[in-house]
Amino acid sequence: MKILAGNSNPELASAVAAYLELPLTKAAVRRFADEEVFVEIHENVRGEDVFVIQPTSAPSNDNLMELLICIDALKRASAKRITAVVPYFGYARQDRKMGPRTPISAKLVANLITVAGADRVLSVDLHAGQIQGFFDIPTDNLYAAPVMSADIEARYGGKPLTVVSPDVGGVVRARALAKRLGNAPLAIVDKRREKAGESEVMNIIGDVRGRFCVLVDDIVDSAGTLCNAAVALTAAGAIGVTAYVSHGVLSGGAVARVEASELTELVITDSIGAVEAVRTAKKIRTMTIAPLLAEAMRRISDEASVSSLFD
Repeated sequence: MKILAGNSNPELASAVAAYLELPLTKAAVRRFADEEVFVEIHENVRGEDVFVIQPTSAPSNDNLMELLICIDALKRASAKRITAVVPYFGYARQDRKMGPRTPISAKLVANLITVAGADRVLSVDLHAGQIQGFFDIPTDNLYAAPVMSADIEARYGGKPLTVVSPDVGGVVRARALAKRLGNAPLAIVDKRREKAGESEVMNIIGDVRGRFCVLVDDIVDSAGTLCNAAVALTAAGAIGVTAYVSHGVLSGGAVARVEASELTELVITDSIGAVEAVRTAKKIRTMTIAPLLAEAMRRISDEASVSSLFD
């Protein structure tokens, strides 16, 4: 088993390698003067089971191209099996046609990874579970819920918890987390989005008066939805609001928005490499999913069950 790290999130790759007590594969993943990606693997990978760790977060296109070229380099170096470990799967929100004459980019990215030569894909909290069906190769979709529930119980276990979905589409995810928290009550924020990038909170489905609310979502991008939801929940009588999100995209003025919000804190995983603004933010905390990824990778390499991780 060998682990190759791209440039997207070297900290996560190092943490995974440390957990598995393996060194990272010696390789140069660099750019030419014209910004073309070049990959050179400095050790023998013939007949090896290789895992390429590369989230396709911003800059999405550069990181995706890096992943594809790493896979191609490994394939041409006669690696026995190549697993693309993509903790954050970029373009996942474009998983269906939004209107006439629009692309399904998530399917295109799946095709690119398959054609490049990947034998398996490992991801965390895909935006839509059916993206697994976009791949014609085995795909494992891990859930951050066990990591989140352990953290929530350790920090907020004594409070009257209510799990809140920030939109109707995230109810299944919220229900799964609520079940892990001893069947905590569930509430839903019904929001109406007037145009892309803007969200308007309308009303709360469920009673949150006197409850400590835990918002749960898969992606936080502009953070407008979460911040508006926190305002609505506080107005409805919640004694506190915290948010747990799998992927902290946090683009534009998201960090400043969170810092000025009603949220007690925003907890994200390290599926995406944190920028300086996120590291220094007082209300944003990062928890690692390296042990979860590493354990899944170990089981894939050993041909053992991955689903039993979540039993």
